[in-house]
Amino acid sequence: MRIPFSPAVRRGALALTAVAGLALSGFALAPAAGAAPTAHSGPAAGGATAAGPLTTARSCARATRPGMMACLALKVTGGVNTLARSTGSVGPAAAPAGYGPADLHSAYALPTTGGAGATVAIVDAYDDPDAEADLKTYRLAFGLPACTTANGCFRKIGQNGPLPGPDAGWAEEIALDLDMVSAICPQCRILLVEANSASVANLGASVNTAVSLGAKYVSNSYGGGESSADPSYDSAYFNHPGVAITASSGDGSAGVEYPAASRYVTAVGGTTLIRSKLPRGWSETAWYGTGSGCSSYDAKPVWQTDPLCARRTVSDVAAVADPDTGVAVYGTYGGDPGWEVFGGTSVSAPIIAAVYALAGVPSAGSSPASFPYAHPGALNDVVSGSNGSCGTYLCNAGPGYDGPTGLGTPNGVTAFQG
Repeated sequence: MRIPFSPAVRRGALALTAVAGLALSGFALAPAAGAAPTAHSGPAAGGATAAGPLTTARSCARATRPGMMACLALKVTGGVNTLARSTGSVGPAAAPAGYGPADLHSAYALPTTGGAGATVAIVDAYDDPDAEADLKTYRLAFGLPACTTANGCFRKIGQNGPLPGPDAGWAEEIALDLDMVSAICPQCRILLVEANSASVANLGASVNTAVSLGAKYVSNSYGGGESSADPSYDSAYFNHPGVAITASSGDGSAGVEYPAASRYVTAVGGTTLIRSKLPRGWSETAWYGTGSGCSSYDAKPVWQTDPLCARRTVSDVAAVADPDTGVAVYGTYGGDPGWEVFGGTSVSAPIIAAVYALAGVPSAGSSPASFPYAHPGALNDVVSGSNGSCGTYLCNAGPGYDGPTGLGTPNGVTAFQG
């Protein structure tokens, strides 16, 4: 994996798109101490003068060894973010930066009710000691119902029961995942399964634990390089009929990561999401950092029919992931406690898992990854943007299916029912 950057042409295109569609004000974020930021330029706010490029930092170091994974959260560390304060917060004057639940529900035409009794599982590595307390702060800020151990809404376990040791980077990922599931499906129960390490074996075992405890929706916001062992991992960890399993497509631009390459998961790409004067009220383009492409090892599922890849093609669907149009997250374990703005396909994967939960329980024995392919017209087709220079739909968004955004982004829940 590599840290995404924005070439000059991309900077100009984003700025022009934003000036045409945004009615938002910019604000400055102070650089985080000790961060190793990546500079890139986001869409300039309508009428605003950019004071410098937005900088981001990975929450987790890139995976460099076979069989190891890295979380895919991208934290805004400095520069100018083009988002206004979150809408729908309890205290508008003190609303955090970044999109909040009301913004995401508006963008994706999601119902405000649904998911009661459903359990969405989040699988991450290591422990976030502050997970429940931080979740309480996020939900209070946006007027969401309490989700605690005491009321039976929240549960945190290790892959085999006991909790693993803490890790500051993965704790940021956990906070992000908890907040996104809460934002999309506030009536859902949340099961956090913390793996003993960031290996495929431990994270995969944690997926099995989540399913064994009754979760019908499992979000995985991590990825690593493909390997010839992936088909065996598919069978051991991700083949759960009747369970919607989502996986982030990656944040290194064109290229395929695992487990997004598994034919048993819904691979989730990323978009740049901007307020617009269009009837929808929003516009989206493919985020230049999202992963996509043709798998080297995983077989093509029967519901994929794109012509230029004989194996599994990534992605299936997408949601917001660009840090330049990022989401509000509250976390306290680590070096930068408090409200922050995050992007990466770590945002889009839990969003889609929670949308599946709003859509209802998958039918027994079904392959939920196939559901969007049966309802392509029930998605927002993303027709512009690119994450590479391949010259085909594998890295260029366009009408219909494409690699960076799959079939599109949610437009209600119909595309996720089956």
